[in-house]
Amino acid sequence: MPLQGGSCFYQLQGLKPHTWYEVKISYPASIPASFSIQLKRNKSDVMLKNNRRLLNTEKLIFKNNNQEEFQLVLVTVEPEGFPAKQHVPERQFIIYNIVCDELLFGLPHQAWWVVALAVLGLGIAFIVPSFLPLYLLPKNQVPMANDHVSKTS
Repeated sequence: MPLQGGSCFYQLQGLKPHTWYEVKISYPASIPASFSIQLKRNKSDVMLKNNRRLLNTEKLIFKNNNQEEFQLVLVTVEPEGFPAKQHVPERQFIIYNIVCDELLFGLPHQAWWVVALAVLGLGIAFIVPSFLPLYLLPKNQVPMANDHVSKTS
């Protein structure tokens, strides 16, 4: 796509009805650019631009309410900032990836294994210390047998 004022429509196919999706863009940081994403029903109307800025890219979260299995996404790019190499002419085109993930409770399906590992790790961190022998506990946490004995002289 041309870096200066480039825009392109992408058709998201195979979308399930009544399902939440997230569309985001990744691109090399060596090419300073600002991306904009808009969800459209056809090439002339704007349906949704309720997006979140993430650094200098956008992240679009939407729910596919209709029975159609596709939506259109308009991606627009503008140059931003300064190039990494000062005396090299600016690039004319930019390479990027556009990703559409299905969401479950606000998280992409691929991220749920991280949540499961975090819950498992927290469970182990709270349960395992109760099975450890007392000599493995720090010195200030070992209960002393003679704490209740007083010496009177």
